[in-house]
Amino acid sequence: MSDFVALWVYLSATPLFGLTATLLVYVLAHGVYTQLQQAAWANPVLWSVLTLASLLWLTGVDYPTYFSGAQFIHFLLGPAVVALAWPLWERRAALRQHGRALLVAAVLGGTAASGSALLLGWLLGLPHDVVLSLAPKSVTAPVAMGIADKIGGIPALAAVFAVVTGMVGALSGKALFGLLKVPTHAQGWMARGFALGTAAHGIGAARALQVNADAGAFAGLALGLQVVLASLLIPLLFKLF
Repeated sequence: MSDFVALWVYLSATPLFGLTATLLVYVLAHGVYTQLQQAAWANPVLWSVLTLASLLWLTGVDYPTYFSGAQFIHFLLGPAVVALAWPLWERRAALRQHGRALLVAAVLGGTAASGSALLLGWLLGLPHDVVLSLAPKSVTAPVAMGIADKIGGIPALAAVFAVVTGMVGALSGKALFGLLKVPTHAQGWMARGFALGTAAHGIGAARALQVNADAGAFAGLALGLQVVLASLLIPLLFKLF
């Protein structure tokens, strides 16, 4: 017991704590997720976040200490997103065939995601800076933070909204597609993946990739398009209006 306490004291005071805790919790959560046949409610990202947050709260470890180790995993998010280009390259013929329709869908989907969030925030009477922080909710968190900062929102709050949006999309996507009777043939998977990537960015794309390779590829495309479109159009529109 004393050895465990000594190990805990050592880890909690070094960057190894954040790295070790994140890897261990995610591996365990993913193992449970696999055992439950990838049930949406058992999403390993969701349960990893809840477990790590509870662990930090119970142990009194502050976030900067945790992130000093977890930042090594955070750094890998960039290469992971870039790696999504490979499935798209394998489907370049379909991409050329449907390129214009996908671009239009990306613009309309991004507009609906941002516009509906702003409208809902305004109807609920939320503070102005909080409403602005909702605008980039369907863009991956680091980009959402940058956009929020540009338009007068709160970057940290924008990151929270983005993560919550991604989790909601990953958890509810399958049920919604079934309710809407979106088919599961080749074009159906394309539509499902693109919609999930548009609405739920990286977390949605990861979920789509686990379910179907075609869905994952087009979810990655939607994620990339939303990053580019939102980064260009949201600050421009707020500057004009």
